[in-house]
Amino acid sequence: MISQHLDRYGVEDALAEPVVPVGRGWTAALVVANGAIWVGWFGPLQILLALQAAELAPAGTSKETVLAWVTGCGAAVALVATPLFGAASDRTASRFGRRAPWIAGGVPAGAAALALLATADGVPSLLLGWCLVQLALSAAYAALTASVPDRVPRRQRGAVGGWLGAAQILGVLAGTGLATAAGGSAAGYLACAAFTVLGTLPYVLLHRDPVLPAGRRPPLGLRAFLTAFWISPRRHPDLAWAWLTRFLVNLGNSIALLYLLYYLRDALHHPDPATGVLILTAVNSTLLLATVVAAGCWSDRIGRRKPFVLWAGVLMAAATAVLACWQSWPGALVAAGTLGVGFGVFMSVDFALMTDVLPAAAHRGKDLGVINIANSLPQVAAPALAAPVVRHLGGYPVLYLLAAAIALTGALFVRRIRGVD
Repeated sequence: MISQHLDRYGVEDALAEPVVPVGRGWTAALVVANGAIWVGWFGPLQILLALQAAELAPAGTSKETVLAWVTGCGAAVALVATPLFGAASDRTASRFGRRAPWIAGGVPAGAAALALLATADGVPSLLLGWCLVQLALSAAYAALTASVPDRVPRRQRGAVGGWLGAAQILGVLAGTGLATAAGGSAAGYLACAAFTVLGTLPYVLLHRDPVLPAGRRPPLGLRAFLTAFWISPRRHPDLAWAWLTRFLVNLGNSIALLYLLYYLRDALHHPDPATGVLILTAVNSTLLLATVVAAGCWSDRIGRRKPFVLWAGVLMAAATAVLACWQSWPGALVAAGTLGVGFGVFMSVDFALMTDVLPAAAHRGKDLGVINIANSLPQVAAPALAAPVVRHLGGYPVLYLLAAAIALTGALFVRRIRGVD
């Protein structure tokens, strides 16, 4: 069986459909590296950027507007960078493999950008630093994500997706905890930077990627390269519906989380909003971890994906509706727990579904990069939708009802997928 993965150069074939199950050591290193990258993203997103936006907002400009511009521009950078770096890793013929060089380069660069954010003294430097973080960590994340269809057989992808989902939420929790406990924005950024570097070292140093021989790289032409980023919905309708499902569910989730600190401060009048965010994140994480791996394994066992994604979206919509209709600290706790259950199921099974509908092995990195736009684009769209709603169109009740409607619509679209049960 292993011989099916070896080409005439005697190295693992980077373009083969994987059939050999991955071991626990490889999965553990991948999971830790994934979680470390999420620490680098969500320590800033959950706490640090919001605190700096409130501190650095110019007179006459609201903190919500500053945060919207900074996070929106950073997400726009990630939106473009992720598929570009994924495509670049598809063509990388290094002796270290296609993906590892981009992880080894992107993570230290992202850590340096986090350190730059620690010195931000105005909105321009805050904006620049966050865009650089998004650029560098997108390179690492695109390569790390593409390692899954490179190495993991279809029958294991729900379980691996579940562990990656667990890593993501643990990364969010660790990033939030580091940002809260470090004792100031500068210390928080440096702590997140150090964690991100240390967490990715085992995967980079201990595990070898499949190698793409230089002679097997596709021809490079600018027009062909650029047009490759368009994946025709007519030719690949399942991928199109899967992308739309992921985009809308993530958009609803992004709207719900973007102003959480401000929601606790301004709507619930919580005495310590930063600690409140940490408590809600812990509740969310606990219930997410209780479901994310189990849902992925269950999906693998029965060979079905769509029912899990559908009901996960319904739960997430219900959770955000609770934030709109029950504006109290107990209501926030119930919403956090419900969102954790729903998002846990969605993260693991939707990831497996997306890898199941990829069109071609030669372009896994690029295709997953395009798919990951469905993660980044909501971060651009959410501030544009949320800021005017909060300030002019009904405040937080309308905001969270909008988030619920968007997530529910996305969940229903998964029923249009035909090639996956």
